[in-house]
Amino acid sequence: MSDRGTVAGAPLGHPGADRGGPVDLGAARRILVVRADNIGDVVTTTPALRAIRAAAPHARLDLLASPVGATVAPMIDVLDGVLAVSPSWQQLSGTAGTAAGERELLDRLTTGRYDVLFVFTSFSQSPWPVAHLGLLAGIGTRVVHSREFGGAVATHWVTPPPDTTHQVDRALHLLAAVGVPDRGRAPSLQIPADAEQAAAGLHPPGSFAVLAPGASCAARRYESDRFGEAAAQVARDGLPVLVAGSAGETGLVERVVAAAGRPGVTAVPPVALPVFTALLRRAAVAITNNSGGMHLADAVGTPVAVTYAGTELPDDLRPRSVPAALLGCAVACSPCRQLQCPFDHECLDIPAGDLAAAAVALASTPASPEEDRWIVASTP
Repeated sequence: MSDRGTVAGAPLGHPGADRGGPVDLGAARRILVVRADNIGDVVTTTPALRAIRAAAPHARLDLLASPVGATVAPMIDVLDGVLAVSPSWQQLSGTAGTAAGERELLDRLTTGRYDVLFVFTSFSQSPWPVAHLGLLAGIGTRVVHSREFGGAVATHWVTPPPDTTHQVDRALHLLAAVGVPDRGRAPSLQIPADAEQAAAGLHPPGSFAVLAPGASCAARRYESDRFGEAAAQVARDGLPVLVAGSAGETGLVERVVAAAGRPGVTAVPPVALPVFTALLRRAAVAITNNSGGMHLADAVGTPVAVTYAGTELPDDLRPRSVPAALLGCAVACSPCRQLQCPFDHECLDIPAGDLAAAAVALASTPASPEEDRWIVASTP
């Protein structure tokens, strides 16, 4: 399958691409899926993992993920194992990779005796370094998306869809190109019973909101003082707010709680990701950046009010299955794909009152399946 010539202005696919034909996953014994990014990237890969498991019910299915992405794995019941790695090809420039590290990873792939490799990427990432490791490890079927020439490194080199394709749909496009049908397009997670039990002791009785102020990069983070102001207003409207983050975000959580300055806004001690996800599932609404918290809320059915930075377009990553309010300002520099904003973060110049009002509305007025499930707000 190919998208060549279907999108006006899109570059044509390389003449060497789209020649692999279908992949018979029913005959596969050991399958490795690569998505070595952040939490949200792994969550948006869950529909593809379900599709692979349905097509290969008896194969071993492993995920190669970054250390932080691997924390999602206990909530993906179709997986048999996870390889948590920090490969050189996923690091920022200036971070030195080592030959020893690459050899160690190659040894792990070889020892795994995989016969099928799927490499899932965003539009700006190259699949070729890991596909080449797969070739060296003896993985016979290697499936990738790319517009750039990669020779014979991949057995199935698929022309990707447009760059603005949602990450869920991008992954499923790769599978469809080799004959693997999708099994639904909504991310989903299964929370372990012990995580549910731990979460039960973290929240007050009745309805509450969870505010997750963190994000993987500064360019996606709403100001902590404004998050605190929004949390205070939500609490004044009768909905207690729990502010939560990872151990590395403890200072950020404390700043938000201090900015709120009222008893109805409290901090949650750092907990394992499944426990945090269970807490999100129990919440009436989540308040997040366009970050992992947004995707986790979507995957467990919790409405979410999002301070959506201009780093991406809304359709690139928006929630797929829950009522959501995406709040952001239209700016000429979006989508910038930057880690640090080089300007004054105009895309997130959102009044805290707008964020609070959106969160309260989502918590108090659940959308029915027949209603428009989206509230998209743009502040002048």
